[in-house]
Amino acid sequence: MKILVVGGTGMIGGHAALRLRATGHDVTIAGRNAAAAGSALADLPFLRIDFTEETQDTGAVGQFEALVFAAGNDIRHLPKGEDFDGYITRVNAVCAPRFCRAARAAGVRRFINIGSFYPQAAPHLLAGNAYMRSRKAADDGIRALAGADFFAVSINAPFVLGAVPGLTTMFRSYVGFAEGKFAPMPAAVPPGGVNFISTDSLSDAIEAVMVGGRNGHAYLVGDENLSFQAYFGAFFEALGKPAPAVVDAEFPLLPDAAISWGRGNNLFYEPDADEAAELGYRRNDVRRTIREEIVPQFRDAP
Repeated sequence: MKILVVGGTGMIGGHAALRLRATGHDVTIAGRNAAAAGSALADLPFLRIDFTEETQDTGAVGQFEALVFAAGNDIRHLPKGEDFDGYITRVNAVCAPRFCRAARAAGVRRFINIGSFYPQAAPHLLAGNAYMRSRKAADDGIRALAGADFFAVSINAPFVLGAVPGLTTMFRSYVGFAEGKFAPMPAAVPPGGVNFISTDSLSDAIEAVMVGGRNGHAYLVGDENLSFQAYFGAFFEALGKPAPAVVDAEFPLLPDAAISWGRGNNLFYEPDADEAAELGYRRNDVRRTIREEIVPQFRDAP
């Protein structure tokens, strides 16, 4: 199948692109900027696309049979001087469904949206959080376009971790923290926890809906419910060190703004067993990913 991965220069989309290529698909990645030189993604064909531009010519998208959309925006993408609530609402709630509509009109017949777990796992938080509402609007707007001639689903994921060869991510800092490179920062993490999933598990789910799945459906995926101590502790343990202490204070590597359900609280859930079986994604993969993929890639990095 000829597939375009929008957001394919990042970790989630990039991992999915490499997996889909490895399983025999013809894969092109797309984004605002080309893939990082020296990364495994630099070997993939690249198409420059900014899905937020209303006047963008999307004709080139029509050459693809399927599209994976892994380009949802969050606080990391906020341009300087922009109001966050207004920006995130426009980009996610308006631009993402509009881009999906344009892709459908151009001839794409399968659209897989990589969304956020918040609307399904924590709907009680939506009223007070513009980011979460924007991800729900993107999810709803994209799936509303599903029809007899257009397959559209969302795979809504929690915190995702993984590694793409040659691609630098925030996990480099996590490994450096566990190595003690940020001294005098104490080896301490905040209380609370959340659900995590590996890029391998998420790519399993993407592969499954590339050839199957229920049209118009929103799949809530997830793997392990872990405290932040257990999660960051896995980085320490992979380096032969004891887990960090728990201190009820803001943590620079996971600031309170990223813990939208409140520091000290847990946002745990179990994915629907039938959906997990339908998608066939691997479980209990978080610690393995940290131990075998992330730490080896970033250990001893300068």
